[in-house]
Amino acid sequence: MTHLPLPEFEGWDATEMAALLRTGQVTPLEVLEAAQHRALARANINAMAMFHDDMAHDKALRLSQYAQTQRDSETEKAALWGVPFALKDLGVGLKGTITTHGCAFFKDTVADFDSTLVQRYLAAGLNIFAKTTSPEFGQTATTESKLFGNTLNPWNLSLSAGGSSGGAAAAVAAGILPVAHASDGGGSIRIPASHCGLFGLKPSRGRIPMGPNSLEGWMGLSCQHVISRSVRDSALLLQLTQGDESGTRTSPGHAYKGNAIKMRPLKIALMLNNPFGAPVHPNCLAAAQATAKLCESLGHHIDIAQPVLAVGDMFGGMGVATATGMLTQVQAREAALGRSAREDEFEALNWRSLELAKQFTALQVFKARAAFDQAGRAIDLFLADYDCILSPVTAAPPPAIGAMTLNQPYEDFVKVAMMASPFTALFNMSGHPAMSVPLHWNADNIPVGTQFAGRYGDEDTLLALAFQLEQAAPWKDKRPKVS
Repeated sequence: MTHLPLPEFEGWDATEMAALLRTGQVTPLEVLEAAQHRALARANINAMAMFHDDMAHDKALRLSQYAQTQRDSETEKAALWGVPFALKDLGVGLKGTITTHGCAFFKDTVADFDSTLVQRYLAAGLNIFAKTTSPEFGQTATTESKLFGNTLNPWNLSLSAGGSSGGAAAAVAAGILPVAHASDGGGSIRIPASHCGLFGLKPSRGRIPMGPNSLEGWMGLSCQHVISRSVRDSALLLQLTQGDESGTRTSPGHAYKGNAIKMRPLKIALMLNNPFGAPVHPNCLAAAQATAKLCESLGHHIDIAQPVLAVGDMFGGMGVATATGMLTQVQAREAALGRSAREDEFEALNWRSLELAKQFTALQVFKARAAFDQAGRAIDLFLADYDCILSPVTAAPPPAIGAMTLNQPYEDFVKVAMMASPFTALFNMSGHPAMSVPLHWNADNIPVGTQFAGRYGDEDTLLALAFQLEQAAPWKDKRPKVS
């Protein structure tokens, strides 16, 4: 086994690491090098798309030379001072670095500014040293691309880590980082969190800034946050990065307050039926049912119930929104380069979507957003009677590598893709917060998460429940065997 520096590194979450950095028990350079060595030693899982080592090393070296008084001053302002971190290679910009969106057409696109969210990460003290892998434009629920190859699940290398934040999940599960940036347009935080045995919260629409270029990703479907090992890391980063930016018009209207809410007995709706009417794998049902029993043992009330939704209109609108959003990005890049995109620069199914998007009408786009709004209304009304909805995260366990590639016949892709996000995508369309909690492992020791969705803007209740579940059924020491 390769000797890796700072053996205790993998037992720390970001909150504990920050505390050790604050008191000088470890230095920013030591924790950065610990993360870098693990990224290289575990390169076989293919979690990292690119490294920004020189930039991160210079910062870590400078911070490590601070005297205690200067460190005290800096850490008082920056809660995660010196903690190594990685961005997803999709939808964000770090000035002077490339974001490819997993696409060859964008492989040399250098950001000339920091995204609003990245500004907040830097203000929090995080040291960004890499970007994690994503499928092209985040258009599938695995992380496989022609540009970077396949990202593997650390629990079983023949399986996918999920997507589209598969690189982030694989990096955290493999102990490279305690927490990593992720985004979610149809389940892309929650699905890889479920597949890799991690905690993943998709915030309410408008909670985390998406700008400055696009203030709503995919007409409100997409949002950004993190995948983490601990609930408290996710909660802390939500506090540090939440809030409106210039131009914000969709917002929960009040801040997540942190771990101030007192847990009370909740009324929880248990949703077990696949919205498409298709079967749900026994592993996924078992995870949800076991979680329901755990919740009952903690004093919560469970009813089997689910909202009535216009699923056909919703998912039809999702295809319109995602393809149109992708086309908008591509056309902006074409204008910047002064040339047209070529088919060989894209995954086959994404090229198909781009061609279809050119034919969409304004009426189709308007109807798509109207379907999302009506879904939000229906779930709001349903949640007037319940505090949250408990369901499977996916309708099937992690798929094998290759099962959901974007280079296969569309009809074959759809059959597998429909099992990935029927539960998660509902809450992208409605805008409600939802989380995947790692409470179940199947007979093959593969993680199978459970989803909870809450009222719009009520991350407080969801995270309070997550803290309670983490204490009742701890997952901190459940880790894959990696060399």
